[in-house]
Order: sequence, then C-alpha cells, then structure tokens
Amino acid sequence: MDTRVKICGLKETAHIAAAAEAGAAYVGFNFFARSPRSVAIPEAAALALATPEGIAKVALTVNATDAELDAITGEVALDMLQLHGTESPERVSEVKARYGLPVMKALGVADRADLAALDIYQTVADQILIDAKPPKDAVLPGGNGLTFDWTLLLGRVWRRPWMLAGGLNPANVALAIRSTNARQVDVASGVEIAPGVKDEGLIRAFLAAARG
Repeated sequence: MDTRVKICGLKETAHIAAAAEAGAAYVGFNFFARSPRSVAIPEAAALALATPEGIAKVALTVNATDAELDAITGEVALDMLQLHGTESPERVSEVKARYGLPVMKALGVADRADLAALDIYQTVADQILIDAKPPKDAVLPGGNGLTFDWTLLLGRVWRRPWMLAGGLNPANVALAIRSTNARQVDVASGVEIAPGVKDEGLIRAFLAAARG
C-alpha cells in the first residue's frame, strides 16, 4: 500500500503544484501566527482554490478560539482541521460538532508515558498525528525538525488512522516508515531550505522516498 503523505506549511501555489504532481494526499495551511509557515486567511483561501481536486486541504491551528475557527472555515475551503495545541478531548469534540469537519489531533511523544494520550484522543478525533514532543522552551508546538524514538510505536494499534510526524525528511522517511509501519507521514521543515521556505525538489524527493 502506498504511504499517504501530507506536506504542511505550504505558502506558494508552485509548491502546491509540486506536491500534487508528486502524489501528496494532503496539503496543510498553517494558521499559527508565530510560525514561519503561517499564512493569512486570504492567502490560504487562494491556496485552497489552487489545490487540485482529490487532495485534502488541512488547516493547522493551535488552541484556536471559536471566533478564529469561524473566520478560517468561513473563508477557506477545507477538508480537515488539525488541532496542534493543548486542546482537551472535550474541545476536540466541540470543534467536530461545530464545524462538521474531520478533526486530526496532534500529540507530542518523547517517551512511553506519552502514548497514553493517544488512547484517549483516538476516542474523539478522526485521526491522530504523532509528532515529536517539543522542548520545554520551544516557541512552536511542532515543525521543530525533531524526531523521537520510533520503536515506541512498534506493536501499537489504534482504532483511528494515524500519521507520523517529527523531523522527517527525504533521507530518513523510508526508515521511519519501516520502523513504525506508518501508512501516513507528515513533513514541514524537512522539505525546506530555510524556515518556512519550501523547495520543490525536496518536496518531490520526500514523496518519492515515502511512496517508493
């Protein structure tokens, strides 16, 4: 089975096209203002319109209020919301009910104790994104280019689809997939030549390695 790939933090239509041509299943738009990958709502709306049919358009938000989500969903044609903050299981359920969109909850993992949260959130989220836990002094909740011990996921089974993230790049994604049996992977910084600056060649190389 081909691995499904999400390219996150896209800001240019050329990079959307590169991701689509190389076989990406998802594209992600980052609405966290402190991220170098963040986009304004009008920009994201244009990017969504430029995304070919059949590719899921995902909005990454961090502890967003209803007002913020109202503004995003009211202007941007989306297929999924990704909650990448400290949203509670109750908040995940609220967001699903309010917007009628599938919700992916991102959770950070550093050691075995962190896996318990995955069991809890899979009961309310449509998908789980398993990311590397950010350092305590990190500005960003994700996209820090850090990996975690992939062997923690061996033998684990969840009822919901899940996606592997955290420090993935064209050089290590194939090993990450073999090590975890991940059927979905997410990349942001691993296809950049500078923070927030995607590279078409790296996007193609990542997809080739992930799906090869």
